[in-house]
Amino acid sequence: MKEIHLQILNELQQVAEGLDDEQIKPFIEELRKADRIFVSGEGRSGLMGKAFAMRLMHAGYTVFVTGETITPSIKEGDVLVSISGSGNTKSVKMVAEQAKSTGALVLLVSTNQDSEIGRFADRNIIIKAATKHDHSRAFSTIQPMGNQFDQSVHLLLDAIVIALTKETENLNEVMKQQHANLE
Repeated sequence: MKEIHLQILNELQQVAEGLDDEQIKPFIEELRKADRIFVSGEGRSGLMGKAFAMRLMHAGYTVFVTGETITPSIKEGDVLVSISGSGNTKSVKMVAEQAKSTGALVLLVSTNQDSEIGRFADRNIIIKAATKHDHSRAFSTIQPMGNQFDQSVHLLLDAIVIALTKETENLNEVMKQQHANLE
């Protein structure tokens, strides 16, 4: 079991080494400047997005997940973070197009350099990882479907939250104060 775990960690390191800081830095700056942040994704990408939204909320950002009943309308000055392995997920594309039409910025996390959403997104971060639609030999993974992409997205978005909050003193205490207390 330990060998499998270490193999997965090795795969994730290889994916992380393929990330481009020149894509990530402006992505972070757009989040930093945003009035509000909205997060969109379907399936497992959506779950990674919800984890990201929760961490941003803990860090003091005003953040919403699309499709929730309490999500307000998006407007100019806001940012939408779209997460889609293919960059072509119909529902995520529809949300991104609507956000773009309001003047909000669209940021995309995907594996596809030439995706439908990526063509009009303001910023793209490309993760070179396997997805359920592209599990070719180009990706070195022992994992099924899009596990490698999902895990890589989760770690990347956690790293982005750390970058956004690295100057916050007593960060753990600040975030704990925002943590749910109706448990």
